[in-house]
Amino acid sequence: MKEDRSVSAAAVERSLDPASEAEWVELRELGHRMLDGMFDHIRGVRDMPAWQELPARTKSDFAAEAVPRTGVGAEAAYESFVRDVLPYGIGNAHPRFWGWVQGGGTVVGMLAEMLAAGMNPNVGGFNDSATMVEEQVLRWLAELMGMPEGTSGLLTSGGSMANLLGLAVGRCARAGFDVREEGVEGGPMLRVYCSTETHSWLNKAVELMGMGRVSLCPVGVDAEYRMRMDELSEAVAADQAAGYRPLCVVGTAGTVNTGATDDLEAIADLCEAEGMWFHVDGAFGALAYLSESLRPALRGMERVDSLAFDLHKWGYLPYDVGCVLVRDAEAHRAAFATGASYLTAMERGPVAGGIRFAERTPELSRGFRALKVWMSLKSQGVDALVEQIEKNVEQASYLARRVESSPELELAAEAPLNIVCFRYRGASDEENKEILMRVQERGIAVPSGTMVEARFAIRVAITNHRSRREDFDALVDAVVAIGREVMG
Repeated sequence: MKEDRSVSAAAVERSLDPASEAEWVELRELGHRMLDGMFDHIRGVRDMPAWQELPARTKSDFAAEAVPRTGVGAEAAYESFVRDVLPYGIGNAHPRFWGWVQGGGTVVGMLAEMLAAGMNPNVGGFNDSATMVEEQVLRWLAELMGMPEGTSGLLTSGGSMANLLGLAVGRCARAGFDVREEGVEGGPMLRVYCSTETHSWLNKAVELMGMGRVSLCPVGVDAEYRMRMDELSEAVAADQAAGYRPLCVVGTAGTVNTGATDDLEAIADLCEAEGMWFHVDGAFGALAYLSESLRPALRGMERVDSLAFDLHKWGYLPYDVGCVLVRDAEAHRAAFATGASYLTAMERGPVAGGIRFAERTPELSRGFRALKVWMSLKSQGVDALVEQIEKNVEQASYLARRVESSPELELAAEAPLNIVCFRYRGASDEENKEILMRVQERGIAVPSGTMVEARFAIRVAITNHRSRREDFDALVDAVVAIGREVMG
């Protein structure tokens, strides 16, 4: 009977790994096919449509397929991926994808993601190599962004979470009362200042933090879409007189609509004088700081209390990886650290020194995002990244010149960085939308759309390392040709 129980237990205690040497060989061969397939896909992406819609039948199949109680095997699952998933992505790996400020990813980043998944660490900040890699990456990024030694930070899912964390630290540091203990009702109304061009993450952040949108004070912008400092100063003074507490100014390095950058030096001066937290949303624009030629436009950013940016945008890395940097490491820790017996630090072993990243975020479980950053910087170097950023800015200038030289097109706003907004001249908002959708649907290119001064514009956000001048020529030619179709 004992022998029978042992056999039964062995059968029950299977893992999810291949069960035999033959199965290992088979899966290894499939893995090599998958890797070769992705290399072929990325290498040949220029020859594909910039975007193509899922066929109706494929959509129907996705909606109708039942839960797979028994598997079909890895090879069949891969075939489904190749047939039904790979051709119908959003298209941001394509050299003519310029929509919504999305980076195109890199081959080295893709390989690093595979290695990270193979290691499969929970990067909560344990005493392990993955933690050391992220700490090193954060130190490099702080240095590159002009922030001092000892700056704290964290890699996040993206700019929205990075911005939220930076604002949360600022609230704890500048509220004037114990927000973590008393909640937002423990003191005067807290006020956060931003421009009318600030990204919508801030609305969500103040809602999630329980401060409500009533805590937000949007400030008007000038003709270059930069926050008006006179209005900002007046708003702060008015709130002080009303008994509110000015908490934080959110400056923007590269606004989402036009790529404008606020006067960060002046905002830093005001925050220093008034004792406010200075946070910069640099989702894509902050990375222009890496370039000596572009850095002057971001002067003052190095004085931030907290800074958020995305490496999957103008850092070109695969999704997802954002970053928040916090000048005051103790303020960062004070905003999130908490005691729990199951997280107690030990003198030796995997939790020697504590679980450091758990003290910088509400999250405990975190993936190994840092590996793709680390491997990319080590393998390609920062100078290669700077070269691409400067190329994209030059491409934006080139596109703006092409638009201005066309009698059928017009710029909707200046292009100070890497975003170009333009219209088909004489067309209504609905007609310009139609032009944009036809460009997208035909797989020619993928710009996105936005509203500039209450008028619809085609928006080209250039964070694509695969783009060439010929791609922007193709876009202009297509918009002109389709504009003639739409206008009759």
